[in-house]
Amino acid sequence: MKRLLTTCAVLGFGVGSTQAAMVTRTIDYSVDGAKMQSVLVYDDAVKTPRPGLVMAPDWMGMNPNQVALAEQIAGRDYVILVADVYGIAVRPKTPAAAAEASGNMYKQRNELRARIKAALAQLEAQVGKAPLDGKHWGAIGFCFGGATALDLARTGADIAGVAAFHGNLSTDDPAMAKNIKGMVLAMNGADDSFTPESAILGFEKEMRDAGVDWQFVNYGGAVHCFAIPTADNSVKGCQYDAKVAHRAFALMHSFFDEAFAKN
Repeated sequence: MKRLLTTCAVLGFGVGSTQAAMVTRTIDYSVDGAKMQSVLVYDDAVKTPRPGLVMAPDWMGMNPNQVALAEQIAGRDYVILVADVYGIAVRPKTPAAAAEASGNMYKQRNELRARIKAALAQLEAQVGKAPLDGKHWGAIGFCFGGATALDLARTGADIAGVAAFHGNLSTDDPAMAKNIKGMVLAMNGADDSFTPESAILGFEKEMRDAGVDWQFVNYGGAVHCFAIPTADNSVKGCQYDAKVAHRAFALMHSFFDEAFAKN
């Protein structure tokens, strides 16, 4: 019940939360000469060490909305690093700019993987500086960030699980799935026009062929961006759905509880 109330509060269902002291701290580093600035998020009012999640933002990249979402998800349960994968020089302000930035990264999947791996390393380096337990690691991502988080798992990163919300399921190399060490959860809107059936079938085959412990969940009536509170259909077919978001975040919590219980 406590977990459910937390999830309701996260999604704005009017449930009060205990007083929190949310910390946000920028972390600067470089990957292959590109300067990155990710943001660490956690509740300092809770001193208990907890799992760490690296969060890959949607195609708008690093911005205050993504940090606010990370604060809501982190709650009392996780320390989250919002990963900068575009680089500090790229901060899209419009959907057109975001499409260009994400498109460039899709053309450089190896670089994208290097950048999300570097973000995970930066999160791991915060042990002793933030309330991390140092042994439980996972990844989450939204839309383009869902593809990024899945690619992190495909690199063989030592994470217990990855949860993708309305993510791009395609990959440039299905054989990489054999490297996945943890569990995989992909959550999709059944009416998502950005995710064709061919991509779903391809993803399922990829996971099945690699023997991954995976789940694919289709939410009836939901479209792209269903878990992003600021999505307002300004991009056609990209709309927040509070009911579905509530279900998806509850499932995410349950998923990570199971994944982290294994180690």
